[in-house]
Amino acid sequence: MSGRLRSGSRAFAHRNYRLFFGGQGVSLVGTWMQSVAQAWLVLKLSGDPFVLGLLSAAQFLPVLAFGLFGGIIADALPKRQTLIATQTVQMLLAFVLFVLTYTNTVQVWHILVLAGLLGLSNAVDMPTRQAFAVEMVGRDDIQNAVALNSALFNGARIVGPAVAGIAIGIFGIALAFLINAISFLAVIVAYAIMRDEDLRSPARYHRPTTAREVGRTLADGLRYVSRSPMLLMPIVMIGVASTFGMNFGVVIPALADEVLKTDATGFGFLMACTGLGSMAAALAIAFTGRTRPVVIGLGSIALGIGLFAAGLLTSFTLALPAMALIGFGAIGMAATANTTIQLNVEEEYRGRAMSVYTTVFAGSTPIGGLFVGWLASSTSVPTTMLVSGVLCVLTGMAGLVWYRQIRARGIEPVLVRERLAAAASPVGARPR
Repeated sequence: MSGRLRSGSRAFAHRNYRLFFGGQGVSLVGTWMQSVAQAWLVLKLSGDPFVLGLLSAAQFLPVLAFGLFGGIIADALPKRQTLIATQTVQMLLAFVLFVLTYTNTVQVWHILVLAGLLGLSNAVDMPTRQAFAVEMVGRDDIQNAVALNSALFNGARIVGPAVAGIAIGIFGIALAFLINAISFLAVIVAYAIMRDEDLRSPARYHRPTTAREVGRTLADGLRYVSRSPMLLMPIVMIGVASTFGMNFGVVIPALADEVLKTDATGFGFLMACTGLGSMAAALAIAFTGRTRPVVIGLGSIALGIGLFAAGLLTSFTLALPAMALIGFGAIGMAATANTTIQLNVEEEYRGRAMSVYTTVFAGSTPIGGLFVGWLASSTSVPTTMLVSGVLCVLTGMAGLVWYRQIRARGIEPVLVRERLAAAASPVGARPR
């Protein structure tokens, strides 16, 4: 048991990662508090699930439009300093939303504009943060770091929504935005006190200085991903499944309000249950040290079953385990996809490959958010969840067939056990 515990916490041996983990732990609680408060505020201001789809589109459309360019920035600029800048911008945006809400001057268009600005920041922040992980821990510990990151993210998804629901019920919505703004200080300080000498140096990369060079660099990264089956498969799978099945911010507020007849506190606990399931999946990957690309397809199927079940239920109590299954499938799929890409990408393409992943992952949200919001507004929330569930199950089944075809062509994924074995052998050893 102690050996498994050590294996499941290998990334904590790196000081910079410990700082990152602690700072992110505080900041993510605030982020999830704002996510819940913002969705509830928009629903109460507009009364229309379609507006929640517009909010999702405003926040993630910039990632779809500019995320690939964010990958170029991630490869070309110092990642730590870039992350300090993006997190500072996001802190200021949260504070503006607090002021507008506290003074009772907030309108839906204010929230949409701020969400769009947050999306622009995330277009740089997301690929940079994903690519920065390997610099903190090295390739041998990257699967453990990705799994622990997912556990942290979803642990915050348990605490943040639950605290937000209670805080909104007692103190009002504005407090959630203020707490989020303050929480960014933790991660900014963590980045600031990291030691550069402890970071694994990334590959040398020519920084493009003209529009033609930017276009050529971007095209080179896209060609690399499209010709690498073990990169393309997880990216496409994540894109399709997240489009139809991971728009929690659009359907769950309406499910809580219209179907389950609960309040902001109940909505917070529904979101917390998705976090509980997600954290269980992430910890399973972290502490077993085992995950294979086949989990991407299986996770999509589990996500679909959870959505389908939630669409059939009208009891708040029975909906809670369905939400946990949704979270378990979603993060089992996403964490495995992230790890598969991190282990199979060449160093010089890491930032661009991760930007394709984050662009597809987050960028599919505006498309799916508008579709899901329109469907919920035109038909009903239960119908929307049933349709989303079926589409995710079909996506997972198609992914399993695709992976089998890749294996039949003799293409084997690089797995974490192979990385560790190579690091332990004199022939396979490489300098960090």
